[in-house]
Amino acid sequence: MHCLDAGSGSPTVFLHGNPTSSYLWRKVLGALDGLPGRRIAVDLIGMGASGKPSVEYRLVDHVEYVEALLDALDLPQVTLVGHDWGVAIALECLRRRPDRVAGVALMEGHLRPLPDWHAFDEGGRAIFQDLRTPGVGERMALDENFLIEVLLPAGTNHRLTPAEYAVYAEPYADRASRRPLLQWTREIPIAGHPADVADLLTRAWDAFGSARVRKLLIHGSPGAVVGADTVAWCRQTVPDLVTVDVGPGSHFLPEERPNEIARALAGWLPA
Repeated sequence: MHCLDAGSGSPTVFLHGNPTSSYLWRKVLGALDGLPGRRIAVDLIGMGASGKPSVEYRLVDHVEYVEALLDALDLPQVTLVGHDWGVAIALECLRRRPDRVAGVALMEGHLRPLPDWHAFDEGGRAIFQDLRTPGVGERMALDENFLIEVLLPAGTNHRLTPAEYAVYAEPYADRASRRPLLQWTREIPIAGHPADVADLLTRAWDAFGSARVRKLLIHGSPGAVVGADTVAWCRQTVPDLVTVDVGPGSHFLPEERPNEIARALAGWLPA
């Protein structure tokens, strides 16, 4: 697994989601530069510059690889910062190893299983139903590179520069390299499917609510996955949760609001 590793002191591990890489965090890390602490931004297995083994790329696979990386880096206690699927990975790492995780910061990730397809807006519902349809999803994600060419630009409120887009696109230059991106779309637990992911996310969220760790929810307005209703629900159900509104933003908040995210983290991370 490839990772960026800089600084010294209390470690914070940054976990991206679909279809990005550690590159997502570059502006946040730049804004935190010079402050105390060790910061590690990971490329999930099969993504970014990490290896692409012949595995199924299920959520549980990613969790196990991240746990192994924390062991390999000899990080007995860390703070985890997650975006998109990085949120589920961070929550499950906390559930599995509460002694290892000192705090969790979350942004724009699914926090609980979705009850049905109506949890999506009309446009998102049609897109993700297509991505989960055998044959149609393969054409969209593997042949047409939909996740990189359409979904990534659509999830930001500003236009990526050609150079930025090229970095995101480079790891997914052919059909085979895009398998992890397609699988992520089929891991979202909707109406109880996949059952193992729904169960994992439920148990992980319950553990987060009762854990005695630092808890931070960063959100934008209106957001995409985490909107105002979800923020209100989190405040009601999670004790000691700190919430920070970083301003106008959609899904890829680290691209849109990096300085505001860095300020929120700087005031919350341990010295």
